[in-house]
Amino acid sequence: MSFIAREISSPPLKASDFDYDLPQELIAQYPAPHRSDSRLMVFNRQDGSAEHQLFLNLPELLMEGDLLILNDTQVIPARLFAQRDSGKIFEILLLELLTPFSWKAMIRSGKEAARGGGRLTLLENATHEKSDITATVVKKEPQSGDYHVLFERAGQPYDIRDRLVDLGAVPLPPYIERAPKKEDIERYQTVFACHSGSVAAPTAGLHFTLELLNRLKEKNIETAYVTLHVGPGTFAPVKSENLADHPMHEEPFILSQETASAINKAKSEGRRVIPVGTTSMRVIESVARQMGGTHHLQGMVSRTRLFIYPPSPFYISDALLTNFHFPRSTLLMLVSAFAAPGSLQGRERILGAYRQAVEERYRFFSYGDAMLIQ
Repeated sequence: MSFIAREISSPPLKASDFDYDLPQELIAQYPAPHRSDSRLMVFNRQDGSAEHQLFLNLPELLMEGDLLILNDTQVIPARLFAQRDSGKIFEILLLELLTPFSWKAMIRSGKEAARGGGRLTLLENATHEKSDITATVVKKEPQSGDYHVLFERAGQPYDIRDRLVDLGAVPLPPYIERAPKKEDIERYQTVFACHSGSVAAPTAGLHFTLELLNRLKEKNIETAYVTLHVGPGTFAPVKSENLADHPMHEEPFILSQETASAINKAKSEGRRVIPVGTTSMRVIESVARQMGGTHHLQGMVSRTRLFIYPPSPFYISDALLTNFHFPRSTLLMLVSAFAAPGSLQGRERILGAYRQAVEERYRFFSYGDAMLIQ
């Protein structure tokens, strides 16, 4: 009881409390030669110890009856280039489909692109030759600064989704400091991706192969799927020192009734529910909160701005499979909260694990290694 009283009286954590030193060379610029070749740190929440494994050994590290929750979103070729008649080239990052013909988007030099209401001509990705499709900025959102862009062909509204393979490029994260390559089309996508809409991959899922999924099934480890379309806000650092002031990005998600029922069954039988990635965790924990902090979920199609940071509780998740995250990111704060739910101690536990990861030369971020927190 005295421990709880001391913790409650502790000052709240600040964004700067989640800084750490990371050598630039540990930021993975390319994926591992094979998906499951990545390393896996197994972190014990109870005592803060860490074991160094290979992701390939995951079936032997989990328990029979565990339920893995995977995000089956599919990354779209969301990075487009367009040109004004003057020759000025603009980069357009598609964020979310608004209608069959218009998208919410980020535009580099967006104010200039919108000036005068002129049309931008999209360029073919491979050759940068002009296509027959135009883009017009029709609106700017005052809060987010994002733009609404209408696409047209021959003067008529046009659905560009079927042309994105030709027009768009893989939207690699900003810390991958190279141009996208042909292999990124396959490797910056999970093997179970099936619902298009993300501009960033649910990276913990990138380590799985079909063979590994079959091995999990043979070990009586179950899998179920959610869909959360990942936006670029996942890479945004928290700039407000006061965490409560951070404007969390919003993302759409789907929790099917089938997956909700599988989760409810596992919880009722005392089996572990393990989200694969922070995106899967945000779905199930968002639904639990929208239902009043329950351990029994219902299927839901909704949107989430859930920002989890210490000392947040957790209602559904019993373990977490994730990658290593950026300093001052909402994702690092989430895993810190999970390392010691309802407590402020998780921050130091996770930063200690990250220091070990640096010493052991783990690879960080989207194409990097993984961590099992249990």
